[in-house]
Amino acid sequence: MKLSINVVSLAGTILLSAFLASAQVPGAQKHRMIYDPATETNIKGSVEDVTQGTRGRMMGTHLTVKTGDATREVILGPSAFISRKGFSFAKGDSIEITGSKTTMGGRDYVIAREVVKDGKTLTLRDKNGRPQWAGKMMGPAAASRQ
Repeated sequence: MKLSINVVSLAGTILLSAFLASAQVPGAQKHRMIYDPATETNIKGSVEDVTQGTRGRMMGTHLTVKTGDATREVILGPSAFISRKGFSFAKGDSIEITGSKTTMGGRDYVIAREVVKDGKTLTLRDKNGRPQWAGKMMGPAAASRQ
């Protein structure tokens, strides 16, 4: 008798957990990093700081860029991808960025699509914001090629 109550209790806990997890999906969407071509902007400035995010959606290389009087936070992408493309960034680098303005957690960011440094262009995303490191066989474009 006691074993069957524990099994029912365990099954109920599992179902409740699954329900709660699925209920969180819509709320999670509003925190998802989205590249919106309609908010695309161009900024020109100098690198003030380079950081490497180590958790969740904020992983990868981030820059703090001084543009005249303002400072902008810029999200680039995976550090390994940037390095493989022959790019690195350091304080004082003069750069130009094309990217999408977004707000996450109450902070404003630019999600970089392209970065120009020393006359070389690092392309991080296509014009719709699809990351170049995502691979050629992922996403809707892959289905249309088959």
